[in-house]
Amino acid sequence: MDLLEIFVVESAIASEQEFYRKIIEDNLASLKLAPAIGRIKVVLRPEDSLFQMAIILRNVGTKVTTSDIADIEARPVAHEIQILIKKEQYIPELLGKLWERYGKANISQPDRWTVAIHTDKAEKEAAFLGEMQIADPRHRLHENLVDFAIRVTPEGFRVRYHLYKGNNFIFVASEEALKHEWIEEAEVMLKELMGGKK
Repeated sequence: MDLLEIFVVESAIASEQEFYRKIIEDNLASLKLAPAIGRIKVVLRPEDSLFQMAIILRNVGTKVTTSDIADIEARPVAHEIQILIKKEQYIPELLGKLWERYGKANISQPDRWTVAIHTDKAEKEAAFLGEMQIADPRHRLHENLVDFAIRVTPEGFRVRYHLYKGNNFIFVASEEALKHEWIEEAEVMLKELMGGKK
């Protein structure tokens, strides 16, 4: 697991701190979130049935286009565009976009690293494909952060609030109705993390 700049788990019960620290580490690893997270602070208050989390993210990159993950070659005489894959983790997203635009019948994948598109407008479409967005790492990260937060929350804490803005994420959960002050406390935790305080 990548080292976090700050990783704090606070609880009035000492054994709970280590238990939740381990749960958090395991889930960061299984969801492959550790490279995206720089700082994290979790506060457990069993007496209030309260779980709070604040996270500062590392920069995770911008939107991914076809030309970011592949070389694109127009073959007008053959009425074809050939896409030579360089980063295979985005193949499912790429194929989904291609099927949507050209139809499955016009797409072939002769091998793992090559996708061919049959089209009468090979040059024009090749230029379009180079700029076509196929993935947004921030969107996927948001989904994974929410999943992560739910996984590490104590059982039965079904009343939840989260905010994901810029490189910041807060999450508050309880068995009871959430109090506005609990959300404010999580925002203070986030500000402390931004300042580098433990």
